[in-house]
Amino acid sequence: MKSFLLKISFYGLGCILLLGILGAFADGNTDDNYMHFAVDKPVNIILGDSRGSQALQPGILEDKLQEKFDNFSLNVVQSPYGPVYLNALKRKLNPDTKDGLFIITVDPWNLSADKNFNGRHEDFPEKENSPLGNMYFYNMSPNYEYLIKHYSRSWFKIFTEREQKGRSNTYLHKDGWLEVNVNMDKDSVRKRELSKIVFYRDQMAGTQKLSTFRIKALEDIIRFLKDKGTVYLVRIPASEKIMAVENSYSPGFSEKIRSISKQYNVHFFDFSSKAKDYRYTDGNHMYKTSGKIFTGQIADSILSKNH
Repeated sequence: MKSFLLKISFYGLGCILLLGILGAFADGNTDDNYMHFAVDKPVNIILGDSRGSQALQPGILEDKLQEKFDNFSLNVVQSPYGPVYLNALKRKLNPDTKDGLFIITVDPWNLSADKNFNGRHEDFPEKENSPLGNMYFYNMSPNYEYLIKHYSRSWFKIFTEREQKGRSNTYLHKDGWLEVNVNMDKDSVRKRELSKIVFYRDQMAGTQKLSTFRIKALEDIIRFLKDKGTVYLVRIPASEKIMAVENSYSPGFSEKIRSISKQYNVHFFDFSSKAKDYRYTDGNHMYKTSGKIFTGQIADSILSKNH
């Protein structure tokens, strides 16, 4: 019996050691979220959904503003505005932040909820659907907590698909920018855009509505960040067809955000009328070349308000 237990112990230790080694190779290829939990806590931060995660490039902001940024945007399912996101932000942000720059990207979808949503904390869906709902460590590398809780594939994949072997089509940079590389020929883009139109028009708009609970959560985040620096609200455009769906769903959205910005004395940069100025991978997300231009325009807007 002792011999059996000894063998089991050695086997268990061997497995733990192997997983520890494999986990050490986790990087921006591992999945679309891992690096958000494996870097130093930032002072300057970007918040939002997948529009923000792909459009706003911290490297461009750093070049223009001489400040390092972290893009802490996930997607509309995992990081809509709510208490889960606020609590995650409190863990993510450097607690010593006193003069930070904060960019909060908004659209009707990350401020919406199911039509039957009651606003109870335990019923916010991202509490169960997002890694933000149960993560404690946000600056651990390797972050074994994340891998244990949220990496469902074989850990051998972490090693075989590591960045050193070549970046994946969706690569999460250390600064939080999600770089997406897809076929950008017109037919491919058109097909992906049509799929997004159907999703937003038939699924999202049909089952959701702009939520007073999420708007309150946005205001809570603004209040929290205003004590630590300067807040900028940004509305990122999508393609003309997606914006038509969006504006039909919430026709007074920009005016509502502008009212909030005035209430809390923060700046609002509204690019929603400039859909034609950029290229999109699927109608909803900016292609990286347009994202570079767009991020530069955000930086210029910030500089203009500070002079």
